[in-house]
Amino acid sequence: MARVGAFFDLDRTVVSCNTARVYLNDLRRRGELNLLRVARALGWLLKYHFSLIDGERMAGKLLAGMRGQSEEEFAAKCRQLVEADVLPRLLPDAVRKIEEHRAAGHFTAILSSAPSYIAGPVAEKLGMDEVISTRLEVAGGLFTGQVVAPTCFGHGKVHWAEALGSRLSVDLDKSWFYTDSYTDLPMLERVGNRVIVNPDPRLRRAARRRGWIVESWSEATS
Repeated sequence: MARVGAFFDLDRTVVSCNTARVYLNDLRRRGELNLLRVARALGWLLKYHFSLIDGERMAGKLLAGMRGQSEEEFAAKCRQLVEADVLPRLLPDAVRKIEEHRAAGHFTAILSSAPSYIAGPVAEKLGMDEVISTRLEVAGGLFTGQVVAPTCFGHGKVHWAEALGSRLSVDLDKSWFYTDSYTDLPMLERVGNRVIVNPDPRLRRAARRRGWIVESWSEATS
């Protein structure tokens, strides 16, 4: 019998930040990236956010300098970053919703364009069943500077979610997807249930036209 899935975007849905921006700022803070390169990368991220550059091109630009780097060292740095700067930004409403789906017996997964080295530790912390995210190509323990196509972005998210559905008997027609981004429209249209969380302006308009649920998830107050 097929299971119902609950898929969650990561940035500004499960956590309040853009994790790529957090990572770039961390590189800058540690002196591993100069201000010009940070500004250029942030510009690509902004274009990505407004769908002015596709996920494949953005990934290529951001990964160009990673060729030859150690996967093991990168994974360790990412885990430290997640623990210090990402997990404190978990949205309480996201945590609650994930727990509700788990209690209902649903399969839970992060579905994100962020690399698995960022998304994985978050999913692990939340006790989720799976991570579907952008995978970086590795050869001999070193990054090649390429992604495992397709990038987990736009229609790529549908590709990887359908692959998981076939492999683990998850029925996407009965499943849920939570996201803030207009770039996730293909996946929103693929599942049977969708919830729009803290949407960008284009997604808010699209949700209004389609009559989709829109929710505002806030950070915890101290």
